[in-house]
Amino acid sequence: MIASRALSAALVLTASLTLSGCDITAAGDKRAATARDFPQPDRPVSKTTSNQVATERSRDDRKEAATVMDLANIGEGMTVADIGAGEGYYTTRLAERVGARGRVLAQDIDPEVLDRLGARVQRERLDNVSIARGSEDDPKLPENSFDRIFLVHMYHEVSEPYAFLWRLRPALKDKGQVIVVDTDRPTDSHGIPPVLLFCEFEAVGFRLAAFIRRPELAGYYARFEAEGSRPDPQDIEACQQDVAAGTDIERHLGSLDGAPETGTVST
Repeated sequence: MIASRALSAALVLTASLTLSGCDITAAGDKRAATARDFPQPDRPVSKTTSNQVATERSRDDRKEAATVMDLANIGEGMTVADIGAGEGYYTTRLAERVGARGRVLAQDIDPEVLDRLGARVQRERLDNVSIARGSEDDPKLPENSFDRIFLVHMYHEVSEPYAFLWRLRPALKDKGQVIVVDTDRPTDSHGIPPVLLFCEFEAVGFRLAAFIRRPELAGYYARFEAEGSRPDPQDIEACQQDVAAGTDIERHLGSLDGAPETGTVST
């Protein structure tokens, strides 16, 4: 009887340790549970240090927002989303460009930033702007709602790009486009090499439609369109971090279907 009790106690202890080990393993995985169906990206992520890339005056002096909105063909009555809106540099300028008949959704994951942005929207009486909070693996956008979705100097901070883009895609209207503005440098240095950007978007079913370098941007502009069906999460293949190493961008662009618009000269 004593031996039987000892054996039972040992089995209970073993089971407890096994379950405890499972809990520790789960706790040690820092990925959000909602992202675990998607491949883990093979790249570091820039730390969020500031929501302002530069002062708004300096960005306006080089006509950054005006150039990007012109390239994206933003006009009155359009519905756009500004993801990672920060202090609202693009939000406010998009609101003016789309006019009273248009709509702008400003989204960020930082509640304090959203509070400040909300105060700005009220102060400037931007009645065509709405504010929403997203998450790192889900922009939480309504389906079939946007002509353009802007990701300006923020994509390199997205820790779950495949889940993020997969959930973003249904928010586009028919012929809607995703606009990326970023810098050609490593992802842990507040930028992303263009070829790596192309690869991650292609993995989720987007086609590159334009790639343009302009001095006004202090970086590059890329425009993507949804193409074909959205892949199942388990079928997405993660891009290797070294995909951009030694790759000639022009050769890569030339190999893409649809002859994307390219350019380097400011007009």
